[in-house]
Amino acid sequence: MKGLHFNINTKMIAGYLFILVCLVVSLLIVMNRMSALQEEVDFVSQHDIEVHNLTHQIQKNVLDMETGMRGYVITSNEEYLEPYRSASRSWLENYNTLHSLLANNGNQQRNLEEIKPLIMNYITNSADYVIDQKKLNNQTALDDFFKNNKGKKMTDELRSHFDSFLENQKKRTNQRVEQLNQDNSNLKVTLYGIILVVSLITISTAMFLSNSIVKTIKQVVQTINNIMDSKETEVDLTTRIEVSTHDETRELAEAMNELLSSLEKQSWIQKGIAEISTMYQGITDLTELTHAFITKLAPMLDAVYGVVYLRRNQGSEVRYVKEAGYALTGEETGGASFRLGEGLIGQAAMDKRIFLIDQLPDDHFKVTSGLGDSSPRNLLVAPILVEGTVEAVVEFGSFKPFMSQHLTLLDLLQDKFGSAITNVAGRMEVERLLGESQVLTEELQAQSEELQAQSEELQMQQEQLRITNEFLDEQRQRAEQRASELKTAKDELEDYSRKLQMSSQYKTDFLANMSHELRTPLNSILILSQMLLENDEDMELSEVKDSSRVIYTAGSDLLRLIDDILDLSKIEAGKIEILTDEVNVTEIPQMMKNMFDPVAAKKKLGFDVAIASNVPNVITTDGQRLQQIWKNLLSNAFKFTEQGSVKVTIEVAKPELVQELIPALDDEDMVLVIAVTDTGIGIAQEKQQIIFDAFQQVDSTTNRQFGGTGLGLSICREFTRLLGGAITVQSEPQKGSTFTLYIPGRLDAAEYHRIEQLALNELAASVSAVTEGQEQDHEEAEEEVAAAEVSDDQLFKGKKVLLVEDDRRNVFALVTALEKKGVKVQVAENGKRAIEFLQKQADYDLVFMDIMMPVMGGYEAMNIIRKDLAMDSLPIIALTAKAMKGERDKCMEAGASDYIMKPLNINQLFSLMRVWLTEQVIES
Repeated sequence: MKGLHFNINTKMIAGYLFILVCLVVSLLIVMNRMSALQEEVDFVSQHDIEVHNLTHQIQKNVLDMETGMRGYVITSNEEYLEPYRSASRSWLENYNTLHSLLANNGNQQRNLEEIKPLIMNYITNSADYVIDQKKLNNQTALDDFFKNNKGKKMTDELRSHFDSFLENQKKRTNQRVEQLNQDNSNLKVTLYGIILVVSLITISTAMFLSNSIVKTIKQVVQTINNIMDSKETEVDLTTRIEVSTHDETRELAEAMNELLSSLEKQSWIQKGIAEISTMYQGITDLTELTHAFITKLAPMLDAVYGVVYLRRNQGSEVRYVKEAGYALTGEETGGASFRLGEGLIGQAAMDKRIFLIDQLPDDHFKVTSGLGDSSPRNLLVAPILVEGTVEAVVEFGSFKPFMSQHLTLLDLLQDKFGSAITNVAGRMEVERLLGESQVLTEELQAQSEELQAQSEELQMQQEQLRITNEFLDEQRQRAEQRASELKTAKDELEDYSRKLQMSSQYKTDFLANMSHELRTPLNSILILSQMLLENDEDMELSEVKDSSRVIYTAGSDLLRLIDDILDLSKIEAGKIEILTDEVNVTEIPQMMKNMFDPVAAKKKLGFDVAIASNVPNVITTDGQRLQQIWKNLLSNAFKFTEQGSVKVTIEVAKPELVQELIPALDDEDMVLVIAVTDTGIGIAQEKQQIIFDAFQQVDSTTNRQFGGTGLGLSICREFTRLLGGAITVQSEPQKGSTFTLYIPGRLDAAEYHRIEQLALNELAASVSAVTEGQEQDHEEAEEEVAAAEVSDDQLFKGKKVLLVEDDRRNVFALVTALEKKGVKVQVAENGKRAIEFLQKQADYDLVFMDIMMPVMGGYEAMNIIRKDLAMDSLPIIALTAKAMKGERDKCMEAGASDYIMKPLNINQLFSLMRVWLTEQVIES
C-alpha cells in the first residue's frame, strides 16, 4: 500500500462508504423483522376485527328478526316485517363469510356450525310460526306460544352460544397480541444491538481518518510556529514550509508559502513608506525635500538614476522644472523643464498615469561610476498627484526590471509626497508673507500710536451709543411684540370675517329655500280657503272635498316643516329630553315596510329590509328619536331615487369600526348598525360632509331638482350624537348612496353629546318679516277688491293662461280659481316645458311663472322667452315664495312684467290679471 497516495477526499469517501454499507445491512435486517411484525399486526387488525364485526352482524340480524316479529304481532303492521325479511335474507350470507374466515381455526369453526341450526330452528319454529299465526289471526295459538316462552328459550340459547363464541375469539386475539408484543421486544433488542455495532464501526473509522488527516496538518502548524518563533519582535517572512505528503495539506502549504511571499512584499512596502514619511519631519525647503526624497527612494527601487520635476506656474503657462537628482553627472543631456504634453515628463503630467519602459537603447543616457559608465535598460516615469493636480513628476532608471512592489510603493507614496510638497510650499509662502507682515507691522505701530488718542475719544462716544442702542433695542423688541400681537389679531379677525361671510351665505340660501318651503303650502291653503269662504253654494261636493284634501295635505307639510325647525331649536337650546327604554329591534323591519311599501309601489322602486341573525332582540335607547332618524334617512332615499331600489340592512357593528367611530365606548359594548342604501342621484365627494351641517344641501340653488330645507340630515346627526352614536355616508354621483347609522345597544345618560349652536335667529326674524309682509299684502288686496266692482266675465272668459308651477297643490288651487272665471289654463311643470309650449303655440294671453322649479327655473325661462323667443309683449307675472330683499328687482330684470309673492291673495291675483289683460285689449 506504500505506492498508493490517497487524498483527504478519497479517505473520507472510503470511510463514509464503509459506514454506509454497515447501515444498509443493519436497515435490511431491521426492515425484514418489521415486515414480519407488520404482517402479524395486519392479520390481527383485519382478520380478528372482521370476525368480531361479522359475529355482531349475525347477532343484529337475529335481533332485527325478533324485533320485526314482535312489532308485527303487536301492531299487525306489515311494515314491521320489512326488517325481519331483510335480516332473514342477510344472516346466512354473513354466516358463510364468517365460516370462511375461520378456515384456519377448527375449534371456532365447529362452534359456529353449532349456532347455524339454532338460528334456523328459531326462524322455523319461532319467528315464522308466530308470523303465520298472526296472519291467520289465531290469537289462541299466539297466546299459547308466548305463555310457554318457546321463543325466549331459543333466543337465550342463541345468545349463550354467541357469547361463548365471542369469548373464545377474544382469547385467540389476546394470544396473538401477546405474541406480537414478544416479537416487538425481540425487535428492540436486535435494533439496539445493531446500533451498538454500527456506532463502534463509525467511531473506529472516524478515528482512523482523523489521525491520517490531523497528523499532516500538525506538521504544517509546527512549521508555521517555527516561523513565528524565529524572532521575538519580528516575523521571519523568508522562511517557507516544506511538506512531503500528496493530499490537500500539500496544497495548504503551497498556499501558505504564497501568502508569506505576499506578506513579505507588503511588509517591505510598509517599511519603505514609514522610512520616507519620517524623513519629511523638520524640512522647510522644497529643494531639500525633493533631494531627500529622491535620495531615499532610488535605492529602494533598485534605481541607478533619478530626477524630480516640480510644478511651476509661469504666468498662464504650467511647466515642470528639474528640482533634484540622484547619481547625476556634470554633463546633463536631459531637459531642464517641460511643458504639459512635452516629452515623457510632460505627457505623464497630462495623462496623470505611470509610464514603464524597458529595453531602452544603449545611447539613451549613461550612468557613470569610478570604473566606467553603463546604460540603464529600464525607465519609470510617475506623476505625483494631490487632489487631482500633478504637483511633481519623478523619473527613475534601472539596470534591472522594476518589480510590482516597486510600482505599489511609488503609487502609495504619491499622496504623502504630494502633501509634503504642498505643505512645505505653504510654509515657505507663510514665511515670505510673515516677513512682509513684519515690515507692515512696524509701519502700523507708528500709526497705532496716533490712533490711540482718537480711540479714547471714540470709546466715550461708543459708551453713549451703547446706552442709546440698548434703549432702541428695548423699544424695537416692544414694537416687534406689538406687531406680532397685531398680526395675530388681524389673522383671527380675517378668519372670523371669512367664517361670518360663509355663515351669512349659508343662512341666505337657507332663508331663501325656507321662504319657498313655507310659502308654497301656505299659498295653496290661502287660495283654496278663500275660495271655500267665498263659495255661494255653487261648488260641487267633489270640488269641496278636493279643496279640503289639498288644504289638509299642505297643512300637514307645513306642520312637518315647523316640527323640523322646532326640533333643531330644541337641540341648539339643549332642551331635547332623551327617554331611554327597551326598543324591540325585531319590530323595526315591519315598521319600515308598513311605512314605505306604499311609497316604493308608487315610485315603482324595489324595497327590501334585511336583519342579521346575530342582532339582539332588544336594545336600550330612545325609540322615538331612533325612529325619527331612520324615517328621515328612508324618506331621503325614496325622494332622491327615481329608479332602482332602496335596501335597509340591520346588523351588529364590527369592533374595529366602533373604536374608530365611537372611541368612548368599551370593546365589549354592542353597537347596532342600520344601513340605508339607494340607487339614486348620489352625492359628490366634496359635499358628503357639508350635507350634515345646518343650512346645507347638495343643491341649494333656486332651480334644484329636489326640494327641502336641508335640515333633515342635520337633525339626524344631532339626534345620533344625543344617542351616543355616529352616522356616515358613502356615495358616488349617479350610482347611489349608503347612509350608515351606528347606535349603541345600551344608552347611558352620562354619554350624551351636545351639538353646536345653530344660528336660527335670522330665520325667526325672516319668518316674522314674511308674515308682516303677507298681512300687508292681504289688506291691500282687500282694498283693491273693494274698489274694483266691475264684472270679470267678459274680460276673463275664453282667455288662455300658461301656468308654470311644479307644486301640485298650487296648480290645483290656481287652476280651480281660474277655471271658475272661464279662463283656459295650460299647466307646465317647469320652465323648459313652458318654452316648449310657447314654441308650439304662442297665442297665450298671460303667463304665470313660478321662480323655484326643477330642471329650469323661472329666471332662466323668462330670459329665454324675452330674448330667444322675442315675446316682448307677452305679460309674465312672476310667482315667488322668496321673501328676500331685492327679489322683485331681480324678477323684473329677468323679464317679468309684474311680481306677486306667495302665499297668493286670490283677489290680488285677479286684480293683476285685470290690469294686464285690459292693457292687451287697449293695445289691440
